[in-house]
Amino acid sequence: MFREMRRQKQALSIEECIELLKSQTRGVLAVTGDDDYPYCFPINHYYNETDGRLYFHGGLTGHRVDAVKKHDKVCFTAYDKGFVKEGDWALSIKSVVVFGRIKIVEDHDKAIQLCRQLCYKFTNDESYIDKEIEKFAKATLVMQLEIEHMTGKLVNEK
Repeated sequence: MFREMRRQKQALSIEECIELLKSQTRGVLAVTGDDDYPYCFPINHYYNETDGRLYFHGGLTGHRVDAVKKHDKVCFTAYDKGFVKEGDWALSIKSVVVFGRIKIVEDHDKAIQLCRQLCYKFTNDESYIDKEIEKFAKATLVMQLEIEHMTGKLVNEK
């Protein structure tokens, strides 16, 4: 069902893919939007090692929410900042592409806990996190992505 990578020599292991998802704070989520046009947007994410899912948060309404309710198949891409090898000009970048099905987390307590975990990617300031959750939790929607296929690669832009 999913295509194999053409350039297998550039492939990252599943462990490297997971590490990239854990270490990077943002990626791009692509959904099927209005009139079946692709709609993709940058978004923060949290990879949960316990259940192997990706989680996202955002507002209760909008284009992305409408799209997810209509069609649950999505694609998410995350990538690092890259590096330049000494004596070279070209950037080398690791990226991960994830395909799967997304759904809204209905359990409010679970959604709050997932938001907390997402916050830890940015800060360990419990006081700040508590204030943000108290202020925005009622207006926040959490979505979970069940990973069906994942590939990663290291590309040199030469």
